[in-house]
Amino acid sequence: MENFVRIMVFENEIEAQVLDSVLKEHDIPHQVWSFHDTAYDGLFQLSKGWGFLLAPEEFRDRINLLYDEVNQAVSPMESTEDTEE
Repeated sequence: MENFVRIMVFENEIEAQVLDSVLKEHDIPHQVWSFHDTAYDGLFQLSKGWGFLLAPEEFRDRINLLYDEVNQAVSPMESTEDTEE
């Protein structure tokens, strides 16, 4: 198995799910882990973020590029929603 390293920390579950889907589409090996711990009822997610992404180091740049592309695609939609109010 390849050596996985922590690539990024997710702010929320939606962000993790979207990037997970994109990485699967691009056949990039990865694992998504949540900081949620049932014993502490998600307490660590308040201070550490929702969770994190593990992947081989050689994919770091490609993953960051895809992450940026996803965020840019979402940002214009958020801007138009804000102006419609």
